[in-house]
Amino acid sequence: MTKKNRRPFVLLSFMLVSIMIAAGFYFQYSKQSGDKPKTNSEKNKHNDADKPIAVSVETANKTDFPLYLNGLGTVTALRTVTIRPRVDGELVRVAFVEGQQVKEGDLLAEIDPRPFQIQLQQTEGQLVRDEALLNNAEIDYARYQTLLAQDSIAAQQTTTQAAQVKQYRGIVEMDKAQVNNAKLQLNYAHLTAPISGQVGLRQIDQGNIVHANDTNGLVVMTQLQPINVVFTLPEDNIQAVIQRKQSHESIGVTAFDRAGKIKLAEGKLLALDNQIDPTTGTLKLKAQFDNHDGALFANQFVNIKMHLNTLKEVTQVSSAAIQNDMQGAFVYVVAAEKTVQIRRIIIGATDGDKVAILANLAPNEVVVLEGIDKLHEGSAVEIVRKDGQTVAAETPVKKANFDDKSSKKP
Repeated sequence: MTKKNRRPFVLLSFMLVSIMIAAGFYFQYSKQSGDKPKTNSEKNKHNDADKPIAVSVETANKTDFPLYLNGLGTVTALRTVTIRPRVDGELVRVAFVEGQQVKEGDLLAEIDPRPFQIQLQQTEGQLVRDEALLNNAEIDYARYQTLLAQDSIAAQQTTTQAAQVKQYRGIVEMDKAQVNNAKLQLNYAHLTAPISGQVGLRQIDQGNIVHANDTNGLVVMTQLQPINVVFTLPEDNIQAVIQRKQSHESIGVTAFDRAGKIKLAEGKLLALDNQIDPTTGTLKLKAQFDNHDGALFANQFVNIKMHLNTLKEVTQVSSAAIQNDMQGAFVYVVAAEKTVQIRRIIIGATDGDKVAILANLAPNEVVVLEGIDKLHEGSAVEIVRKDGQTVAAETPVKKANFDDKSSKKP
């Protein structure tokens, strides 16, 4: 072989040797890397994946489930009356205390009665005078009739006397009306309560001159026992309310404070309005409350909870167990082997934190309440709290995203 022909062969041999050396280094490195021991974090991560997840669960129960409709309402007094004077004069007496409960007919204030007493005396005196004139005219008329029967007087004179008697009778009737009017004005000088209720703050003080056309009046009275609440419901609920009302059974209504937490009073539905408000799509309803303890005040804002019906023997769980995704509502059901299964459910009405389950969940089945964020189909779980009671863990568990307050040491 010539020198020129050996050169390619040498180059090819060199390349093969280089590839073999590089392959040797690669396999040696791979072997060393494969034999490298795992770190503590990797070991813990692997062990955590094998541990069951700590969860809090609840047992679904079957019981009667009340249906409520919620609305916003305003308390309105059964009756509100502004006490105004009906005659002019000096206010000489205020007989009530601000905020006092009064009964119908109780004296509230008094206007100086002396001008009205004098007017009454004048009209009574005028009545006495005109009654005397009438009596005299009637006596004359009776005498003229006797003389006319004896043909001793002209018939015209008798007729004239009869007309005079009628004239005096008319005057006497007018005098009696004036006397009654004077008595009425004197009665108006005493302002009495037209209803039983609570008086508000006094608008004018004793010693002032009051007038019948005063705008503010003396005081405002409100009847608070019983008391009404006007509230609204969406028009979608109206048919259910009408059907319930047609049963002629009392519909219970509960009033709560502005925050919806403190129960103020219990009453019953009184009436429905006759038209829907087109601007809001709601209907006004009126409920009545006894309000014996005075918890409700006129113009107070309240939250209304109306008991529409009761579903008999319905499965229910806490709303915390209900999860939702693109396919709808579901819960995690704990199986006997302490693994979870995704169960699609059909939910019904809600009452507070309880939800009625209409299908696909049986009573006494156990659903997950807390620790849901790490669950998936078939996840192993360890129950640490069931129906509000702490359960001792049997195996090490992965920490869940909730605090077991009952297990904390003081």
